[in-house]
Amino acid sequence: MNVGEQAVRRGRKRDPSRDGEILDAALAVLAEVGYEGMTMDAVAARAKAGKATVYRRWASKPELVRDAVAHLRGPDVSLDGLPDTGTLRGDLIALVTPEGAEEEERKLKIVSGLASQMQHDPTLVETVSAALMEPWIDVNRLLMRRAVDRGELPAHTDVELLSRVIPHMASYRALVLHQPVDLDDMLALIDGVLLPAIRGAGPT
Repeated sequence: MNVGEQAVRRGRKRDPSRDGEILDAALAVLAEVGYEGMTMDAVAARAKAGKATVYRRWASKPELVRDAVAHLRGPDVSLDGLPDTGTLRGDLIALVTPEGAEEEERKLKIVSGLASQMQHDPTLVETVSAALMEPWIDVNRLLMRRAVDRGELPAHTDVELLSRVIPHMASYRALVLHQPVDLDDMLALIDGVLLPAIRGAGPT
């Protein structure tokens, strides 16, 4: 390669669209084989990219995994994008759509595959929480605040605490029990845990 060719190579702009394709490929591999089974070569093959393309962007597997998890999209956390059935119970149930359940199951598979690595990587724990847990909590928080505003829930309802109940219990089911959360599970959490907790809470 002559000097001119080297200059062209060095000056070639990085294609940002490839970043997303590689991150999606990493998530697909994680969902299938988990962290231990995932390799940079497997990700490159899934993304139809050269290994050098992957390594130029991420020097190690942990770096790639953290960015891939952060690449996961959480739910729409604006009220305009959330169901409005007139009741908190109805709103929470309406969140569980067949498409959403399938996507959540995929995310839970990814997180389950990361469980062992998360024990040794606090940064990964924070990334998983920010990408998957916090958006879900935000949605519950918005729906509960709206229920308070319309008078369905008392003003003293501890929204900050109660908005974490379903996400945390569902995550326990996925990470510890390795079981997906379906509509029946959500109904059990809503009717058997969350709503009784709200009804039983006294003034703070």
